[in-house]
Amino acid sequence: MKVSIIGAGNMGSGFVKQFSSAGHTVRIASRTAEKADALARRYPNTTAVAPGAAAGDAEVIVLATGYGDAADALSMLGDVSGKVIVDVTNPLTADFMGLSVGHSTSAAEEIAKLAPKSKVVKAFNTLFAQVLEDGPTFANGALAPVFYAGDDPSAKAKVASLIESIGFKPVDAGGLKNARYLEPLAGLNVYFGYGAGLGIRIAPAWISR
Repeated sequence: MKVSIIGAGNMGSGFVKQFSSAGHTVRIASRTAEKADALARRYPNTTAVAPGAAAGDAEVIVLATGYGDAADALSMLGDVSGKVIVDVTNPLTADFMGLSVGHSTSAAEEIAKLAPKSKVVKAFNTLFAQVLEDGPTFANGALAPVFYAGDDPSAKAKVASLIESIGFKPVDAGGLKNARYLEPLAGLNVYFGYGAGLGIRIAPAWISR
């Protein structure tokens, strides 16, 4: 699959590692070209491109930025009509103690409004970056689940296939509106992982049984 990743931070780096290792053709774009170039040199099947060239013939675009940077990132991509966009953002406040968006909407729904002709799928937002980087297997042998939510069946099927290709367990979480549940869940993970000191592998394993 041809996958473009927007953002070269911790999540972006994890996506490049996992997708390139699975044999996907990967493009990495960042507002800091040097970071994208350095990342592309580390992995096979990976090319650094300017944001304006990232959409192209990509089958899936992964928006691996912070929620606050999502609008600017989308604007740099140009025309994304018909594209599958995977939103991994979480609208957490600066102190990680609340949501800047919630209840009557979600980050995913707001991003879909910015790109109304695209097909937005919420996914990967409940994983810590280190879990994405290290791989899907828990200590008990269970696979880490990746929840995905969206309104377009074909887009969801493509994202589920992408999740499965890197060894994680895809879990259909319904329509895009259910991102309103998935995004607070990411905040709860932050509390358990760091606030309660339970570590990054606390990412919801209960669905894997």
